[in-house]
Amino acid sequence: MNISFIGHGYVGLVTAAVFADLGNTVWIVGRTNEKIENLKQGIMPFYEPGLEETVRRNLSAKRMRFTVNYQEAVSSSEVIFIAVGTPPKKNGEADLTSVFIAANEIGKNLEKYAVVVTKSTVPPGTNKRVNELINKVKSDHVKFDIASCPEFLREGTALQDTLQPDRVVIGTESEKAKKILIDLHKPINGKYVVCNVETAEMIKYASNSLLSTKISFANAIALLCEKVGADAEVVLEGVGLDKRLGRAFLYPGVGYGGSCFPKDVKALIALADKLGYNFTLLKAVDEINVQASRNFVGKIKRTLKPLQGKTVAILGLAFKPNTDDMREAPALIIIQALQKEGVNIKVYDPIAMANANKLLQDVTFCKNAYDAASGSHGLVIVTEWNEFRQLDLNKIMSLLKSPNIFDGRNIYDPVILKQMGFNYYGVGRKN
Repeated sequence: MNISFIGHGYVGLVTAAVFADLGNTVWIVGRTNEKIENLKQGIMPFYEPGLEETVRRNLSAKRMRFTVNYQEAVSSSEVIFIAVGTPPKKNGEADLTSVFIAANEIGKNLEKYAVVVTKSTVPPGTNKRVNELINKVKSDHVKFDIASCPEFLREGTALQDTLQPDRVVIGTESEKAKKILIDLHKPINGKYVVCNVETAEMIKYASNSLLSTKISFANAIALLCEKVGADAEVVLEGVGLDKRLGRAFLYPGVGYGGSCFPKDVKALIALADKLGYNFTLLKAVDEINVQASRNFVGKIKRTLKPLQGKTVAILGLAFKPNTDDMREAPALIIIQALQKEGVNIKVYDPIAMANANKLLQDVTFCKNAYDAASGSHGLVIVTEWNEFRQLDLNKIMSLLKSPNIFDGRNIYDPVILKQMGFNYYGVGRKN
């Protein structure tokens, strides 16, 4: 099949690469010549395990084609995916500007029947607006259908999640579009959920908001565990053994971040407010997420006071492992809060240093975890990269000026660390 993707971010580029790997001819439309030229050379705009190899393989096979020209891509495509960003506005609503620009350009360049599919995360009603915009500008003789196929990929495992998802959601009122999209997705394993457009749009928001709720619930329980002397890790393990609940996402920490959970929670709150419903549950989820980082910073402050002139090593900057994504990363909140107190910050992340360098000021970027620990009054784990689990803790002890470890992801055994002589501070654990 000939298909197009408008946008080459995480969603667009990863999904396009998978569909090309499945034998389709895939066009990817971008906005800037520089990025498109880099992609033509196999230079990735972000880090995702396995993506560069997949793109290069399909470039060589001439199944992936990059352009800034809508006409070149749209005119020959049977399916056109809109996969552009929908960042939050100040009021929390999704900014749909890029979606509507894409819809307008698609409409102007349609030359034959195609299914226009919104893959971007958009609130219910957006696809109807896309339909209206395309109808305004397209040629009278050209027919098209709209559909919604939200993505559920996770950064760090995006290729696998695209190829082997838990579900494939296809939202459309057109039987013709449904058949085409089912045929396109046939090689992809996953349960099919076929529904109307509004249901598909809502599934994505509901899914991300529930996952965010589980994380915030874990952090709220962790706070109570600290107050009563319980171990949150054991408590949540016991909870997660209930098959109705499961342990996934029931892990306390320094809060969720990234490009999806924060903005989607806020967008659903904003949508509910617009419709006259006070979504108090999600408002609490959002507030608890903010509190998680504040509570963690509070532990560091209480332990290291007076803070002025102290040095802290931050291990992990990306919002999660196996990505270089710094969007809404808890590390940013923690670093900025400590800098306000006069703390000197040393940082290290295996992948995200280049992106972090664009966002952080007055920090020392280190070549590895040991370099960061050297001369520091505390070691702070913010992102649970596997290499941090394997550190030589005896060496860390010798390098630290004070043996304080603040474990924001509970990757270490507090008993072992305390026996080694560390002052250990986890999340939801008795210190």
